[in-house]
Amino acid sequence: MADPDVVVLRQKIHGIEGSDYAEILRERLPDREIALARTPAEEREYLSRARVATGPTADGEDLAAAENLELFACVYAGTGHLPREAFEEHGIAVTNASGVHGPNIAEYVVGAMIGHARGFHRAQRQKRRREWRSYPTTEVYGSRVAVVGLGAIGETIVDRLSAFDVETVGVRYTPEKGGPTDEVVGFDRIHEAVADAEYVVLACPLSDATEGLIDGDVLRTMRSDAVLVNIARGRVVDTDALVAALRNNRIRGAALDVTDPEPLPEDHPLWGVSDVTITPHNAGHTPAYFDRLADVLAGNLDRLDAGEELRNRVF
Repeated sequence: MADPDVVVLRQKIHGIEGSDYAEILRERLPDREIALARTPAEEREYLSRARVATGPTADGEDLAAAENLELFACVYAGTGHLPREAFEEHGIAVTNASGVHGPNIAEYVVGAMIGHARGFHRAQRQKRRREWRSYPTTEVYGSRVAVVGLGAIGETIVDRLSAFDVETVGVRYTPEKGGPTDEVVGFDRIHEAVADAEYVVLACPLSDATEGLIDGDVLRTMRSDAVLVNIARGRVVDTDALVAALRNNRIRGAALDVTDPEPLPEDHPLWGVSDVTITPHNAGHTPAYFDRLADVLAGNLDRLDAGEELRNRVF
């Protein structure tokens, strides 16, 4: 048997099997040998022979025997869980899945904004009561939106919002890089960014700078008719402060795909707040996940052959 060009390690993402990923890669790369590892033993065997591996993680001991491995294509956007020292020690490049979630999460954000503007959550409550009663609504069109985090997901959100003629302000670590928003500021100016925004969208990674970023003080700065949309990480928001702000009408509502704690306990007070929509860390779900991963990996195989810089390389 020929050494595989790519080994697909064991994984399930959003209920989709790794075997589906392997099949997509075989269709995309008919001239490459694609192997699917189904057991730990097969993973060790293929890693010792493959040039490229793709999956959620790899064991440091397995990497020590991966003499031919040049690239590990992580199937997650975040790579903090990987044994970085082991990859660097063995000279294995690592890429991530940055950009794969952009279209689907951007749709979630736009949908959440429209849902809160048009009062869909209220309509659902009234439907359960069989209550025919008109209620006031707002528009996303022409509003001001603060997008915290201008990575691949944040930029895609801004792109999708362009159809609504909104005014945007972006918040990022390095504001001097600019961005697709009308204005870009640093995290030290978070209060300025959210003060006039009808929607505050969190799309930033969790870090020392962002943990607890949206605290009671920032929530007091936000408009009383503002909606917070969090597709970042739960700990970017001070949950107790958010509950207090919602209960006291300091902000209008929130759409939360992530929470702190997570999963959200059944008795948590957030469940009982009427103007909050909660989804179980589901914004990233898309049937196109492995197709988009395959696009990144196929391009990087060509770059690897040509000795060019890899797309989405993290270390």
